[in-house]
Amino acid sequence: MIWAKEETLPREEIEAIQLTKLKESVHYIYERVAPYREKMDAAHVKPEDIQNLGDLKRLPYTYKADFKEHYPMGLFAVEPKELVRFHASSGTTGKPTVVGYTRNDLDMWLNNVARIACMGGATAEDVAQISFGYGTFTGALGLHGGLEKLGASVIPMSSGNTNKQIMFLQDMGVTLLVATPSYALHLGEEIRRRGLDPEKDLKVHIGLFGGEGMTEAMRTEMHRVWGEGFLCTQNYGMSELCGPGVAGECEELVGMHVNEDWFIPEIIDPETEEVLPPGERGELVITCLGKEALPLIRYRTGDLTRLMYEPCKCGRTTCRIENLSGRADDMLVIRGVNVFPGQIEEVLFKIEEIGPHYEIIVERQNRLDVMTILVELIDDRLLDSYAKLSELEKRIKSALKAQLGLATQIKLVAPNSLQRFEGKARRITDLRKDGL
Repeated sequence: MIWAKEETLPREEIEAIQLTKLKESVHYIYERVAPYREKMDAAHVKPEDIQNLGDLKRLPYTYKADFKEHYPMGLFAVEPKELVRFHASSGTTGKPTVVGYTRNDLDMWLNNVARIACMGGATAEDVAQISFGYGTFTGALGLHGGLEKLGASVIPMSSGNTNKQIMFLQDMGVTLLVATPSYALHLGEEIRRRGLDPEKDLKVHIGLFGGEGMTEAMRTEMHRVWGEGFLCTQNYGMSELCGPGVAGECEELVGMHVNEDWFIPEIIDPETEEVLPPGERGELVITCLGKEALPLIRYRTGDLTRLMYEPCKCGRTTCRIENLSGRADDMLVIRGVNVFPGQIEEVLFKIEEIGPHYEIIVERQNRLDVMTILVELIDDRLLDSYAKLSELEKRIKSALKAQLGLATQIKLVAPNSLQRFEGKARRITDLRKDGL
């Protein structure tokens, strides 16, 4: 099923729509967003200079740091009274990245999510259980609204509470699961541990996964756990761009189709920032078209991939994003939550009993990501007091949970026991192998 005719247009018609919207968006952002106007002036480019899609490369980039610098709403193009929704994602410090939506933005967003749900096999007949965490995270409410627009029934389960998750999967006749891939695997394994066969004893036959990347090894494992007939697709988005709905896999599983009438993708060299030709792998850059509250031009996502422009067997002619191959920065994705070392440092540096040296170890245990942080004590005499160590550990965990929105494991170690580096510190050890 294809949701919108724009998904099947000839390339020249797609590009004509993009050019019209790009010109409008550049004029709009130049007039309404002072920080971006300053960037354009510094680059000696005016809105009227954008006459074709090739001129896009003349425009300056937008960076994650711009959100930090202009927190909370300095990049917004509308007055607060025009906003109907706020969301927020993790930033590189304790300040979240705040995003907002007008009524038209919400309609555009949820229509795009309905598209990617259709790509992944969803229909109005489905009963969808959403196992993303709700709150300011865009994933849960984005998929919720998009699936409702499609006509599906939605169970807003949220994350955690595995017993209740399984009960509802059984009792409510759930046919579609929305979750992170790692939680879906964990849930499937737990179902099997209880003597149930998901393929025979449940009606779930579709997984719409996001919040973290899904490798082909993970997809293979998903079939082992949920059954060979289980169709699992991944979709792409981030809060700054709108949330989920930027791109999604169709049933052919040959890359994520970009909703190109609303987003223009580019691939650049992350070091030189030069635009790379089609087919080359580099950092994904996205320009949003038609957004009112938070228009973004050439946003550097930090994700490494390549673009494919060949028409797909599914009938869609939009370009596709290849499965992401990594990050251009050092961000970690833990259970669908973006985690930056800077966020952790901000917490640790405020605790006087510990030093500035730490290491982060990420592992997969029982299909779930577990992050352990090794922290050096300043005074090794604390090692002789279990009560003091326990109290300090709880205090660090609590502070990190408040900062990250994620539970961590803490291991307190003796002074000077962690490795030192002459150059840039390599603080992260990621032991998640082959995507499992």
